[in-house]
Amino acid sequence: MLLKTFGWSFAITVLGLALAGGLWGWQGLAIVGILSVLEISLSFDNAVINAGILRKMNAFWQKIFLTVGILVAVFGMRLVFPVVIVAITAKLGPIEAVNLAINDKAHYQELVTSAHPAIAAFGGIFLLMIFLDFLFEERDHKWLAWIEKPMARMGKLDMLSVIVALVALLVASMTVATAAAHGAGDKSATVLLSGVAGLITYLVVGGISGYFEDKLEDEEDDDEDEAGEDAEAREAAAAPAKKGVSTGAAVGLAGKAAFFMFLYLEVIDASFSFDGVIGAFAITNDIFMMALGLGIGAMYIRSLTVFLVRKGTLDDYVYLEHGAHYAIGALAVILLITIKYEINEVITGLIGVVLIGLSFLSSVARNRREGKPGNEEDSRQEVASGV
Repeated sequence: MLLKTFGWSFAITVLGLALAGGLWGWQGLAIVGILSVLEISLSFDNAVINAGILRKMNAFWQKIFLTVGILVAVFGMRLVFPVVIVAITAKLGPIEAVNLAINDKAHYQELVTSAHPAIAAFGGIFLLMIFLDFLFEERDHKWLAWIEKPMARMGKLDMLSVIVALVALLVASMTVATAAAHGAGDKSATVLLSGVAGLITYLVVGGISGYFEDKLEDEEDDDEDEAGEDAEAREAAAAPAKKGVSTGAAVGLAGKAAFFMFLYLEVIDASFSFDGVIGAFAITNDIFMMALGLGIGAMYIRSLTVFLVRKGTLDDYVYLEHGAHYAIGALAVILLITIKYEINEVITGLIGVVLIGLSFLSSVARNRREGKPGNEEDSRQEVASGV
């Protein structure tokens, strides 16, 4: 199980470290290794959130997330994204931006750092919306009931999460953005524009994926009702579904729902990677070292996501998602604060690890109280075994 799930990550690690040692010597080997650990520590909560969404998708789209998705994560966010940011902010052509990244690394780092307020505002508001929508939703299980019960009651107000996010954005634009870090000056307008873009992205991608997911669930409910009095017909209808095959309109709905959910996952991953990419510049300004180190870390996050899905961990340890979402909320606030103040990446990573660790321990205590071992391998593993 462990080797099957993490096999590719182990192989990429060996190849990546060997490549780093061959190209840049012991120093490059150490830097790539440190970057890998940095990415894993900063994105552990990302794996939990991804698993919560990925378990709703069939085996095909889970494989897409692990193949196409990892290419987007490694090459798109860790290599191409910083170059694109430089090209946009410095008003350079793509070739000029690449040439700058390779031949004038100090200036390249300076340009990426100057774009941090816009990146932090976009990612911070996007992640804040994820946290707020979780916090304001009525849930069967409550970890910190003294917070979650009143928040769930407040969540009955329409668009409350959007209102709170916009207030947070306005506060950030009038405080930390007025004197951004590294002498960037007043970035209020930039922060406002980028934060609104992050909010719109969340509403569009999340809204579309939720729309198709709801339609798919309604379609499945209708099919079950029609076949409710005929056991043989119901079994015949269920048989192709177990094989990942369907017919009629459900095929299109399932495909659209999974596609937009995949896009939603990729945007979440991008938002999580912002702090890792920016933080990596404290270690190196070589884009290839950065892409290699952060890419290795991203592979482990993907493997950990699959491990959580296959083991049914989120069902056995019901507070893990709570801890991950609180970690997201903390990361969103940290991103907005870093518009003006520098916060060490170790602190960011530790906050997430501590919150998830506490939620795990709370889940274990709950399982013991209810007589549940919390490590049973049931039919959920069979369903996800096609990943």
